[in-house]
Amino acid sequence: MNSDFAVVGGGPGGYVAAIRAAQRGRDTVLVEREAVGGVCLNHGCIPSKALVAAAERMDDARTAGRMGIEADPELDFATLGRFVDGTVTRLTRGVEQLLDTNGAEVLAGTASFTDSGSLAVPEAEVEIDADRVVLATGSRPIELPGFDFSSDPILSSRDLFALDSLPGRLVVVGAGYVGMELATALAKLGVDVTVLEAESEALPGFPNDLAVPARKGAEAAGVEFAFEAAATGWNEVENGVEVRAETSDDDLTYSADAVLVAVGRTPVTDTIARERIGLGTDERGFFDTVGVEGVVAVGDCAGPPMLAHKAMREGELAAEGEEGALGPVPEVVFTDPEIARVGNTDSEGALVGECPFRANGRALAGNDREGFVRVVADAGTRRVRGASVVGPEATELVAELGLAVSMGATLDDVAATVHAHPTLAEAVREAALAADGRAVHTANR
Repeated sequence: MNSDFAVVGGGPGGYVAAIRAAQRGRDTVLVEREAVGGVCLNHGCIPSKALVAAAERMDDARTAGRMGIEADPELDFATLGRFVDGTVTRLTRGVEQLLDTNGAEVLAGTASFTDSGSLAVPEAEVEIDADRVVLATGSRPIELPGFDFSSDPILSSRDLFALDSLPGRLVVVGAGYVGMELATALAKLGVDVTVLEAESEALPGFPNDLAVPARKGAEAAGVEFAFEAAATGWNEVENGVEVRAETSDDDLTYSADAVLVAVGRTPVTDTIARERIGLGTDERGFFDTVGVEGVVAVGDCAGPPMLAHKAMREGELAAEGEEGALGPVPEVVFTDPEIARVGNTDSEGALVGECPFRANGRALAGNDREGFVRVVADAGTRRVRGASVVGPEATELVAELGLAVSMGATLDDVAATVHAHPTLAEAVREAALAADGRAVHTANR
C-alpha cells in the first residue's frame, strides 16, 4: 500500500503525529503492536496518576484532623483496579475514535523496514511505501543485572499495575521520578516501602531545594530510604525475598515481598530492522536520523527528556514539518509535594523572585503550606527565562510559567496580569514582583 505518512508506534508521539497528519489531508497509516496510547496511556502515566490520586485522597482523609475531619479510610484494591482499568479503556477508545474520525488508518502489528526501504507489517500482510516515516517506538524499563523482570517478585512499573493485590512490603530500586512517585503513593496506600538509591539524594538531577521536600514528603508517608546503596542481587527466602545492597561501608539486606526496579528507561530501537536503511543510533542509544531521508524520530526513541508531553509536541511538529521548533519542555514529578520546572533555572546573574506557599491564602486554607514558586528572569531584558515550583498543584502552575518563557514575557508582564484571589496561581505573580523587591504579601529580600 502507498501512504503519504506512516507512523510506527501509537504512543503519545505517534498517535498525535498520525492525527495531525490526517487533519492536514495526508493519507496516514499508524502501526501499533499493542494498544494505541502506548506505555504512557496503558501502563504508565495514566495508571500511575490514578494510583497517586487514590493515595492522596486516602492520605487527605487520614491527615485532616487539623480541619476537624476524622476518618480511617480503607483501600479496596480490586475496586481501585477497576477504576484504573476503566479510565485507561475510556482514554484508549477516545484515541482510537480520534484516529478514525480524522481518517488515519490503524494497523495492528510490528513494522520493520525492508531492503527496499518500505515498512513490512507481517501481521497485517501488508507492505507500506510511505513518503515520510515517523518513528515513535518509545522506550522500555532498564533491567538491572541480577534483577530479571521475568522473575515473579521482580517488577517493572508496568508489572506493578498488573498486580491483583498490593505487596505488603516492597523494595524500590531507584529514587528517580518513577520510583519516587510510586513509592510515595504506595506508602500512603499502606505498603511498607524501602527505597534504595545509588546516589546521595532522591531525584538525582534535580536541585536539593526541589528534591529534599519530595523526599521528606515520602518519609512522612512512611517510606524509608537507603542512599549511596547499590542493589546487587536478591534471593528467595521463606517469607518473601531478600534484597542485597552494597554501600561504601557495608553490605546490607532488605526483606520484601516484591522488588520494583525503577532505574530509568531505554529507547526501543531494535524492532524495525533499522540497518536496512542505514539508520543508526547516537552514543546514548537514541535514533540518529540525520542523513536518512524521509525518516524522523519523535518521543522517547528520539532523545531526552523522555516525557509524554515532549513526545506529543514532537509528533505535531513532525506532521507539520517543523522538527526543530520544540520550545521549553516542563519537567513535572507527581510526588508530595509536587515538583515542576521549566526553562533555564540557573539563577547566576539573574533576577530571582520567590514566593513561599506559606504566604498564599489558598495554600493555607487547603492545609498545603510547603514549597514555593521561584521565577528566574534575565537581568537585562527582564524576560522570564525559567521557573521552579515545589508545592501544591506545581504540575498545573508550571503551565503559566512555561507560557511566559515561550512568549518572552517579562516580569512586568506577569505582574501586570491580574490573578484571581484566592488561588495558588497568585504565588506566580508574587514571585515575579519579588524578583525586584516589589512583593506585597511576603517579605522582600
